[in-house]
Amino acid sequence: MVELKYKRNFCITAHIDHGKSTLADRLIQKAKIIEERQMMNQILDNMDIERERGITIKSQAVTIPYHAKDGHDYELNFVDTPGHVDFSYEVSRAIASCEGALLLIDATQGVESQTVSNMYMALEHDLTIVPVVNKIDLASADVESVKHQIDHDLGLDSSDAMLVSAKTGEGIDDLMEAIVTKFPPPQGNAESPLKALIFDCHYDEYRGVIVHVRIVDGRVKSGDSIVLMSSGVQYKVEQTGVFKIRYEETASLEAGDVGYLIAGIKTVSDVRVGDTVTLSSNPAPEPLPGFKDVKPVVFSSIYPIDSNDYEELKESMEKLKLNDASLVYEKDSSLALGNGFRCGFLGLLHLEIIQERLERDFDQVIIFTAPSVEYKVKQAGHDEISVDNPADFPEGKIESSSEPYIRASIITPAEYLGPIMELCRLKRGSQKNMNYLDEKRVELTYEMPLSEVLFDFYDKLKSYSRGYASFDYEVIDYRPTDLVKIDILINGKPVDALAQLCYRPGAVERARTVCERLKGEIARQQFKVAIQGAIGSQIIARETVNPVRKDVLAKCYGGDVTRKRKLLEKQKAGKKRMLMAGDVELPQSAFLAVLKEKEDN
Repeated sequence: MVELKYKRNFCITAHIDHGKSTLADRLIQKAKIIEERQMMNQILDNMDIERERGITIKSQAVTIPYHAKDGHDYELNFVDTPGHVDFSYEVSRAIASCEGALLLIDATQGVESQTVSNMYMALEHDLTIVPVVNKIDLASADVESVKHQIDHDLGLDSSDAMLVSAKTGEGIDDLMEAIVTKFPPPQGNAESPLKALIFDCHYDEYRGVIVHVRIVDGRVKSGDSIVLMSSGVQYKVEQTGVFKIRYEETASLEAGDVGYLIAGIKTVSDVRVGDTVTLSSNPAPEPLPGFKDVKPVVFSSIYPIDSNDYEELKESMEKLKLNDASLVYEKDSSLALGNGFRCGFLGLLHLEIIQERLERDFDQVIIFTAPSVEYKVKQAGHDEISVDNPADFPEGKIESSSEPYIRASIITPAEYLGPIMELCRLKRGSQKNMNYLDEKRVELTYEMPLSEVLFDFYDKLKSYSRGYASFDYEVIDYRPTDLVKIDILINGKPVDALAQLCYRPGAVERARTVCERLKGEIARQQFKVAIQGAIGSQIIARETVNPVRKDVLAKCYGGDVTRKRKLLEKQKAGKKRMLMAGDVELPQSAFLAVLKEKEDN
């Protein structure tokens, strides 16, 4: 085993699209842990969705050997982390298993909002930070300006900054040397009782749950009997090893190592990210602090399209929760869609990714209801309750309601300032600060309702700023709002899965939009179909799907008008009888259409 002083644990963190995955590719290539012919771009992004979208969703750990200039062989454990704000929980878990962080900054874009928040996250965990300026090979790279931003915006020493091009490999040798010299070795004692932090897991069809651990103290080897401290269950270790793109078995894992355990764990609910693993023969006195519980901000319900697939969906959700600890869910049911789950997400991109992973990785055919945030509602004579599902919205007079507000930090080139300020105003934002970082870049701080940011804010921000503005937010508190529930009625019958909670002044527009969308999705019947949006008993929007009509006048060629009227009256009476007995079947696409409309606005 490599001695503790020759180990380094670090993560690569940055704003989205600053080149983390490409830098990880170069480090792996340099270490020659896989053959050149097997090398490909974004090698750590092993999900199809990550490759297609060009984003990292899951943080991935890799162990690479490195022979330093001082003549010693080092073992470098590094984690490539996501950059999107929705996956900041992944970043916090990666940071907790490291001693150092490479803070990557794009030489063409400079310091952006996620760069700043990731740096603060690393400082909270007392990590050593080394700034790295990437993409120095591009013609538009402005290294001096970025160095000034490192000094001025981040408060780090720009003379420590490493200049690299992850694409061409320039500066990678110096960076590897800096990792060894600037990052401290992990602390820990291999002779103490075992303490291992679970920072991730995933499910394997044949081996059960594969647990990703950072060994803080002690050692573990195959044959050892381990205890998961939060649940108290015991398992026998079958295999230990490290990540070298593929799993590479080792004799044991010691203090300072980042690796995996296989212990034949088939009960998915036994394993929790943030739990501590110890030996049953010599247990640790107390567990490690773990991670703070994640707070979901967007809520939506998932239902299987075929209600017979509910049990399969339940298993899939359990396996996905293993791999994505930030997913929160509980059982739910709907009159229109049957049994399903009410889920909490960290943002709308997180919701989209979960939907795609359920469909691709687990072959589930599912429907999502319209996303919502968690409101607080107080009825006269009752206690205040939290409502994230329109079905739970209390009937009767509401005394007060409040919604979550966020503090949004937007960094944008000064030329796009006008449209972005107008966008924030339309989204009920109030400006708190405006700070010119330099001649070209402005930092805006706004406080606005989270519900306004959910649907199309991020897309519009990117289109207004030609993709240059960056956005980061944190939930700050709850503030009073005028909240109403919009019911969608089809032929006078409410459809619970289409109900939404909305700010009253925007309710008419929202209801009208949903009705228009549904009109395009519902097939024409033999009778007239009314689609209505209502607040309580008041109808605020309506669309009508006209009936399919037989031409009953075709055989009347001439004759008195009363003959024609008689035939039309007879047809009208028949349609009326049909309307009383007929049911309108809502296609599954209608539920998706309502969701998409709000994104496309």
